[in-house]
Amino acid sequence: MLLTMLIDLDHLLVSPIFDPNRCSIGYHPLHTVYAAVFYFMLSFSPYWRLKVVSIGCLWHLSTDYIDCLL
Repeated sequence: MLLTMLIDLDHLLVSPIFDPNRCSIGYHPLHTVYAAVFYFMLSFSPYWRLKVVSIGCLWHLSTDYIDCLL
């Protein structure tokens, strides 16, 4: 599940790479609602590794969303 942190690589596509006041949800390509729907659909895969990756990505998005709220 630690490898799901790789979805943060899309932060390298914007300038500045880190902005403490920017909410990454909806801003970066792998942090959109469409990506979240894809991760959710991936959780129904018959392969356990894909399920783990999808749960990790959804967990990552949820923690990013909580960070946006704070």
